[in-house]
Amino acid sequence: MRVLVIEDNDDLRFAVTAALRGDGLAVDEAADLPAADEALFVTEYDCVVFDRMLPSGDSLDYVRQLRQNGRSVPVLFLTSRDQIADRVEGFTAGGDDYLVKPFAVPELIVRVRSLCRRAGTVTPPVHRVAGLEIDTARRQVRRDGVLLVLTAKEYALLEVLAIRADQAVPRAELIEKCWDEMAEPNSNVVDVLVSQLRRKLGAPPLVHTVRGVGYRLAADGTDGAGSGR
Repeated sequence: MRVLVIEDNDDLRFAVTAALRGDGLAVDEAADLPAADEALFVTEYDCVVFDRMLPSGDSLDYVRQLRQNGRSVPVLFLTSRDQIADRVEGFTAGGDDYLVKPFAVPELIVRVRSLCRRAGTVTPPVHRVAGLEIDTARRQVRRDGVLLVLTAKEYALLEVLAIRADQAVPRAELIEKCWDEMAEPNSNVVDVLVSQLRRKLGAPPLVHTVRGVGYRLAADGTDGAGSGR
């Protein structure tokens, strides 16, 4: 899942970005509305976190314009304006959630993940492939009943593959959903992570290479495009 954070305070932006990345989300950041506008033009996000008051203007007006233009990306306002009227104004402008500063980081992460899920298609809370079970609500993975310990990035990649189980997921899509703008599109980060994930998932293999395309999560490794380990 990919998130955009717009916050003009460098320290707070760094802290929020680091917390979300630490939970396995891909996060891009912007310090003002022009930079946010550019990012939203080139990238499809699962959630956008807006600081309410920015040097370049009130993000409320920007979100209102987004909605008028038909953009439905979930929006969380992060602000020190804590009056009921402010919250009502935020929701009326098209915001989906409103979190007042100072805030607890775990609450921010939960709210952002909730909005990210809202952005995607409706999927079952638990995905099962052969003996593999991915519980997206608890973010737990089991194989044959045994709890596996995955890194946040390993889980993020597996979740994308699970949502598209039995389908070939292109490397570019995996990078788009699991890494942020700091990732090098032509690097082997996906291949390295898949290799780590395969070792943890064990045998028989469930993550299969679809040559010339990307990867596929399935009990059967065969694919019309050609596959292998």
